[in-house]
Amino acid sequence: MKLKKILISQPEPVDLDKSPYKRLISDFKLDLTFYKFFEVVGISATEFRKSRIHISDYTAVIFNSKNSVDHFFRLTKELREVVPESMKYFCSTEAIALYLQNYIQYRKRKIFFGNQFFADLIDVMTKHRDEKYIFPCSDEKQTEYTKLLDKAKFKYTKAAMYRSVPRDLKKFSLDDYDMVALFSPIGVRSLLQNFPNVKESSVLVAAFGTSTHAALNAAGIKIAVAAPTKNSPSMAMAIENYMQGKQQEAVLVVKPSSLRSTKGTHSGKTTGTKKTKSVFASKTKYKQLMEEKKAKAAARRAERAAEKARKEAEAAKKKD
Repeated sequence: MKLKKILISQPEPVDLDKSPYKRLISDFKLDLTFYKFFEVVGISATEFRKSRIHISDYTAVIFNSKNSVDHFFRLTKELREVVPESMKYFCSTEAIALYLQNYIQYRKRKIFFGNQFFADLIDVMTKHRDEKYIFPCSDEKQTEYTKLLDKAKFKYTKAAMYRSVPRDLKKFSLDDYDMVALFSPIGVRSLLQNFPNVKESSVLVAAFGTSTHAALNAAGIKIAVAAPTKNSPSMAMAIENYMQGKQQEAVLVVKPSSLRSTKGTHSGKTTGTKKTKSVFASKTKYKQLMEEKKAKAAARRAERAAEKARKEAEAAKKKD
């Protein structure tokens, strides 16, 4: 089936021209609509106190999103909790590690981060098993992240600091789109809440992540495009492969190397474990990266404006 319009259940990238979706727009002439299917609402300090979790009792924090960073430091401020100077921070990606600089200075504090998947962070954490971890997250009972932490047998406490609430999507009509792309179970819940008859519609569904796939399967909704796979690590690439008529691959399930088969090990040590990454990030570096992005975006806008003005001038000359 040839696609023309796709509804992407995420906010539009800050720099669309540099995002993977740009290729879908330019090469395949796709009309993409970006709209986040849910909003994140912080749990109040009063509600959090009922959990009897004291942040100062922990030696390390696990961050898997910028939302978790924002609400962790929001609550520490509202609760007047003092974060220990010795606290360690474990982030699923380097981008989240750099984002921490909005709240803390890193002169002597160690920050650790994974590569692309949460499973990568689990490998990093295996070298720090003595830490007492706190995991700021949403109020979902169990996620793919908590499942991995449980399997790896870490000493951690799940701290619900925010919740995801489905948004009103009534301004959209699924009949106007050929495909809708989903990235989380809450996105699936929002789709079902707003469009209870989605199974009867002709819209195709693309899904990213095993937890999203599980939510769709439980709802009885067929998945047309599944990611990530070996050759389609992103949703944009998965859609591109679908457009090119390539066969759907098996979904990639990333496991920490510490939880994989022990074949090829010696003396109980698993070979091939990725080297722990640590970063002593500087606020200057973060600001520099942000300024560079803003400057490039401004330059591109100026180029587009100049090109538009040139075309308008040419058109005006032709009329004269």
